[in-house]
Amino acid sequence: MHGDTGGEMTLAFDLDALRQLAHPDAVFTDARQWSEYVGIVSDEPTYVVTNFARKHRVRQDFFSGPRGRTESLENVMGQFETPRYVYVGTDDEAAALAEEAGWEFLDVTDAAEAAEWELGEPEPPAQAEQEETRDDWP
Repeated sequence: MHGDTGGEMTLAFDLDALRQLAHPDAVFTDARQWSEYVGIVSDEPTYVVTNFARKHRVRQDFFSGPRGRTESLENVMGQFETPRYVYVGTDDEAAALAEEAGWEFLDVTDAAEAAEWELGEPEPPAQAEQEETRDDWP
């Protein structure tokens, strides 16, 4: 994943794929170095995706909203213009969905190996990183 893409890629993670990565926040931070846009796609309700992103401090450029994964990938492709569109998923269904929507598919295990991301149950960022400081608070 660290190839010379020059930020010319839109990268979408299936929520199920993110749930297999130990540090989703670090994955997004890393992916932003070589991707123009990074987001989450899921068939789950919007609040589930939003809660996962908030809990793991993931800043996404797009998310599926109330749409299904196929429609979401098509909409993202229509809104974010890049030479490549890569969908990180977990199974053959996700691979077929990516092909149908015109995206490249990458299995989360292969992506993790290539990018040196740790697989495992997602852990929230360290407590010290979660605490926000406010300059306007006594």
